[in-house]
Amino acid sequence: MPKTSFHTLATKQLHTLLNLARWIPISAAVGILAGSASALLLASLDYATKVREAHIWIIWLLAPAGILVGLMYHYLGRSVEAGNNLILEEVHTPKNVIPIRMTPLILLGTFLTHLFGGSAGREGTAIQTGASLADQLTRPLRLDARERRILLMAGISAGFGSVFGTPLSGAIFGIEVLAIGTLSYDALIPCFLAAFFGDLTTKAWHIHHTIYTVTSVPTITVKGIFAAMVAGIVFGIVGMAFARVTHAITHFIRSRIAFAPLRPAAGGILVTLAVFSLHTTKYIGLGIPTIVASFDHKLPVYDWAAKFLFTAVTLGSGFKGGEVTPLFFIGSTLGNALSHILPLPPSLLAGMGFVAVFAGAANTPIASTLMAVELFGAEAGAFAGIACVLSYLFSGHNGIYRAQRVGNHKHQSLDANEIDSLTLEAEAAIEQHPE
Repeated sequence: MPKTSFHTLATKQLHTLLNLARWIPISAAVGILAGSASALLLASLDYATKVREAHIWIIWLLAPAGILVGLMYHYLGRSVEAGNNLILEEVHTPKNVIPIRMTPLILLGTFLTHLFGGSAGREGTAIQTGASLADQLTRPLRLDARERRILLMAGISAGFGSVFGTPLSGAIFGIEVLAIGTLSYDALIPCFLAAFFGDLTTKAWHIHHTIYTVTSVPTITVKGIFAAMVAGIVFGIVGMAFARVTHAITHFIRSRIAFAPLRPAAGGILVTLAVFSLHTTKYIGLGIPTIVASFDHKLPVYDWAAKFLFTAVTLGSGFKGGEVTPLFFIGSTLGNALSHILPLPPSLLAGMGFVAVFAGAANTPIASTLMAVELFGAEAGAFAGIACVLSYLFSGHNGIYRAQRVGNHKHQSLDANEIDSLTLEAEAAIEQHPE
């Protein structure tokens, strides 16, 4: 090898090593901050669930709690009310450091939502705490726009990976969620490091994640592949429907109620009446017991639809939390219901739906497949991967995150002009309805 070539190669490797050495402590700091916030979130939601289930009457206070959440954001959090969409927009076009108030506001807002009986998740909260805390390092470290973009992506990965105990999928989620069909490999190392540091930190706080077990995985056959594909198509359509219905409810309530703090109250009244009319709390909160049950035995075939509506009303009206855990509920119970007609075990279909509805709604098939491998093992992950890909293909180009852009289209029939149109529509929707 010529001397100049060897010198050039050595120089590049040295620069790579120095860059890695620089990002290791930064990623560790991001992971520790995000993991600690996730630990606090998970502990608080566990407490809220226990209190609510021990005192069912407090669900009658969901509407007043919604007004409180609305007032908090109206007077203290207008700059951060866009939540996940604000973070994604800052990654796309870095402008201003995210105010630190995002962290306490979303933690308190999510706690109140769950305490009084809203149907919501926790990933949105974890992403917001992870990214907003990470962004506070921008000024002290004097990061430029490109480095800040990577820092925010690492915060997303750390928050997602730590709140679900799935660092591998968390790392990819922070990269994959930004734009459909496009991955930003320049953030790969920081996202991986932050996700794993975040997961280790949450565990260090003695927080334990729910274990989901797929009890039966058949040998892969042509028949099984086709069954997985059919299931994936159904999961994708449901994921797309969830995103559209939730956004439609948001638009409807905003058009009817001018004063923002009153909007969650409207949703709170509907959810409260539904809970006491049905005489069950099965469809509010995180719904972890039902998700676990979907892996063990047959459930009512309508469970997924009920959770779908409860969550769409809760989040669409302005309560805080996330969509992903409810999507896990919707997917696992839908998979359980599909076991009546598809030749795959109920437990496996529950696991497939668990990740595939999320894959379609969030447009993140790779992260969702890796989550299946982390949670259920490689054999179940193979079936889940098929379902995730088909779900992604059939879920359209608009998902639960309005700020998600279209990098490359899902179908050959969609041209560049249509992609630009979709991106402009998304940007216009964010300006009109930041949440």
